[in-house]
Amino acid sequence: MHRSRLCAILIDCKTSDVDEAARFWAEALGRPVDLNHWGSRGNYRMLETQPDEPAVQIQRVEHESRVHLDIKTDNIPAEAERLEKLGARIVERLERWVVMQAPTGQRFCVGRVQRPFPKNSNQWD
Repeated sequence: MHRSRLCAILIDCKTSDVDEAARFWAEALGRPVDLNHWGSRGNYRMLETQPDEPAVQIQRVEHESRVHLDIKTDNIPAEAERLEKLGARIVERLERWVVMQAPTGQRFCVGRVQRPFPKNSNQWD
């Protein structure tokens, strides 16, 4: 058995100024930038969110701008395998996460748990 949940929405921004991008998204979403969050470092900025909401992270990227989801799990190989059986494919395996692509083309990441699982998280056999 393993667990997983939608953990974060990442806004990938092809920009030279991640702070400017974060300011825009903070104003657009009504969530202040949280520079004290451990996830606000280097090319990443976190917006303030409630513990029961998905985290929102702005990241500076080299590829075209897009939005992607992060699924967090206590067993990355098992979750990636489960998603492959549903039709997703692995694009890249990195040290702490796996980049996957849905059958419909959207990319998403499967990574290790960063916040405690809520009571309504998914449990898989």
